[in-house]
Amino acid sequence: MSAQPPVPTERGILQFLAICDSFYPPDAVQASIEQQRHWYDALCARFDRPLPPEMIFADGMFQRIPIRRYRPRKISTRTILLYLHGGGFVVGSLESHHAICAEIADFAGAELVSVDYRLAPEYRWPAQTDDGFAVLKHLLSANGKVVLIGDSAGANLAAGLALRARDEGLSGVVGQVLIYPALGGDLTADSYVEMAAAPGLTTADVVYYREILQAPAGNEIAEPLQAASLAGLPPAFITVAHFDPLRDDGRHYAARLTAEGVEVWFREEPQMVHAWLRARHMSDGARDGFRAVCEAISHFAAA
Repeated sequence: MSAQPPVPTERGILQFLAICDSFYPPDAVQASIEQQRHWYDALCARFDRPLPPEMIFADGMFQRIPIRRYRPRKISTRTILLYLHGGGFVVGSLESHHAICAEIADFAGAELVSVDYRLAPEYRWPAQTDDGFAVLKHLLSANGKVVLIGDSAGANLAAGLALRARDEGLSGVVGQVLIYPALGGDLTADSYVEMAAAPGLTTADVVYYREILQAPAGNEIAEPLQAASLAGLPPAFITVAHFDPLRDDGRHYAARLTAEGVEVWFREEPQMVHAWLRARHMSDGARDGFRAVCEAISHFAAA
């Protein structure tokens, strides 16, 4: 008899998982890319929310890269928030994280820029990081200070952009907020084994996304855990979900950053699963976790 997959017990997150399962089947990665994107878009639309009052947003282009700018009713800092969405580098768009970005911008009282970076398999690595870096360099030159934010694959990109900025001597990245990040950990160890069959994301899914991206193994921008040195990086807030194969990527990265003299705030959500940001209005744990994310962003943006 096979062991039962680990699952949380919080009622709100179980309700969230049930809704997700009705839109996005567990074996979604076996379907065509077009079908995966259709399912994901429908799932995101199910959890869409009205934007905060008086939130203004507008779509634009930077070079060839589509972006969306959010401007809340009250601006309390000139620091810009740069958001990179999750979705395994395969799905996701400006629409998929629309309300999430708006709520973060409203809480922080800061303008936020969301990047519609190119997706795999049409565009393999390093297209995704190159798109993000082009926007980051533009924002740094125009505004001076930027907080990098990303969830899942987007957190991978955010961490890589922090490394690229450090290595190119760019100043102005005042914080990095990594939400259940994928950072290139060992697929045969730790949470990749313990949570291999976790609800919402499995280790097999992670393998699929890595293979489709085709980033070179050991490259420190694609796999920040493989970086020779993390010294000199901006302060970080890292949050992970307990029931997530990516959990220990965030744990190990936080430990390495701390050991190398980088200021780190680390938070593990004991009842959360991968992608819990979407459950922030129906789960107590997700609500608390989202507030902690917003508070960290506000702290960095005010620095």
